[in-house]
Amino acid sequence: MSDDPHEPGIALARAALRGDTLAMQDLLAHLTPYVARICGPIALDSGPDATQEALIVVFRSLRSMRDPQALYGWVRAVAVREAVRIARRDGRAHPAELADLPAPGDPQLAADIRDVLARLSPEHRAVLVLRDVEGLDEQTASRLLNLPAGTLKSRLHRARASFRKAWSA
Repeated sequence: MSDDPHEPGIALARAALRGDTLAMQDLLAHLTPYVARICGPIALDSGPDATQEALIVVFRSLRSMRDPQALYGWVRAVAVREAVRIARRDGRAHPAELADLPAPGDPQLAADIRDVLARLSPEHRAVLVLRDVEGLDEQTASRLLNLPAGTLKSRLHRARASFRKAWSA
């Protein structure tokens, strides 16, 4: 038995690719928290919409995926693309003012981080999520965002600087 935490999803993808409709339902349910974790910080208030849109793309396009082992990378790319698209569409750029910096462990901290993220463009949120939340390397993140490595580096630098500036405002 494999210790790979992705194995259940990969097995469900294989079954769904063979035409098992129950496996497809189980796969979408299995992927929902993963997709939501990616879409939420990028699309903010529209995170649930972006999650739903990404899962629809996964449902409609799963048959185009040739290698079930690539499931999570493929789903991540779909989630980022849909989250950025939804965030651009909604133009979420009117956050509340930040209160004083809360102490670590304060429940308000997560809300404040979300508010600071709301001040950034969807493109900056996407690069921060991929690099600083998902922990992807520069090459992988640049491929997912369809950006040259240099553009990704400069966007990440600007995103981090903008985040720090908004955090201390």
